[in-house]
Amino acid sequence: MLGNHLFGLYEKALDAGDSWPVRLAKARQLGFDFVEICIDEQEHRIERLYQSDREIGAFARTILDAGVPIKSMCLSAHRRYPFGSADRQKREKACDIMERAISFACATGIRVIQLAGYDVYYEPTTEQSRDRFLEGLGWAVREAARQEVMLAVEIMDTDFINSITRYLWYADRIRSPWLKVYPDLGNLTAWGNDVQDELKKGIGEIVAVHVKDTQAVTPEFGGQFKSVPFGAGCVDFVQCFSALEELRYAGPYLLEMWHQSGDADVRAVASAKAFIDRQYARSIQERSQRT
Repeated sequence: MLGNHLFGLYEKALDAGDSWPVRLAKARQLGFDFVEICIDEQEHRIERLYQSDREIGAFARTILDAGVPIKSMCLSAHRRYPFGSADRQKREKACDIMERAISFACATGIRVIQLAGYDVYYEPTTEQSRDRFLEGLGWAVREAARQEVMLAVEIMDTDFINSITRYLWYADRIRSPWLKVYPDLGNLTAWGNDVQDELKKGIGEIVAVHVKDTQAVTPEFGGQFKSVPFGAGCVDFVQCFSALEELRYAGPYLLEMWHQSGDADVRAVASAKAFIDRQYARSIQERSQRT
């Protein structure tokens, strides 16, 4: 835990070859409070949503037996099947994935489904793709509301929704308590946002926070949004944690990192966790010195 906050671990931080009992045992060994499951665009992860009720029930029992809950889902499969696609079949698949993700969440105790803030990814953004995204997002929120499942838009690695300000434009139009925001401190920082101001604007909407490092976008460089070692990027974690504490943020943090083949995953995660623990402790210490 970071102070009174729950601290979760992204599934992909651990060896992809692990079984779920092993993965959850590693998270418990490392001192995390929960795990975030990933349903990305790879077929074997999308297929998790298409298991039988019996198989999903068995998975729910595995989670219960491990004593480490899966509280959130990173649903990035919509990068491959986006709501804003010009292809009607892809839009239909996006809706089917969404319905199945909501059912999966209900069956396994997942509280928040994180949606990727892309209208499209492998197609050009157009006025029509933006309109289709808004329509699809509104439909998804209504479906989630029926089942009391929270949807939260991630601040992303493209400029479509690269700030809380841009998320709020959609929130103002959909106007639902079941749509919130899941900011990524790395992505927020890399795009050159005033991170403290963005967090202040969105504090009433933030349900969880991704913790990762990034390298900033510049006119000459498109930024690096994945696999930047903690402390080697542009994120001022002390400032971010201080801002969130000042705003009385009470939700969870989620350590987002990616296991590198050949590395010892437990050792790498332990090192990253220790780094973040130190940054959080510094933020508390500096804040107490100011008051």
